Amino acid sequence: QVQLVESGGGLVQAGGSLRLSCAASGRTFSSYAVGWFRQAPGKEREFAATISRTGYITYYADSVKGRFTISRDNAKNTVYLQMNSLKPEDTAVYYCAARFTAVDMKVTTLSAYDYWGQGTQVTVSP
Repeated sequence: QVQLVESGGGLVQAGGSLRLSCAASGRTFSSYAVGWFRQAPGKEREFAATISRTGYITYYADSVKGRFTISRDNAKNTVYLQMNSLKPEDTAVYYCAARFTAVDMKVTTLSAYDYWGQGTQVTVSP
């Protein structure tokens, strides 16, 4: 079992930055790929970024590529999402999710993730 807790959301002006954190419980966190997803009001939850168990493999949705950076510190059982050049369309609840992987790989599909956090609100004002 893995429990995930997101933090770092808030209100920011367009062009600003935020760093989200996803803190995980469990001693085998380094065996899990982690993804960040987001859900805007009235829209489906969508993929934003993912990082492999070692951190060597990362992958981003086109909508955030070049602006967001995902990273992890397995010693701290934490994954981060650095969000720069934020836009009003980035406004959403951001969720982190984890999936056990036997090899170092990215996981981009929402349904592939087994564990989810409760989400943190990010609001970007014009």
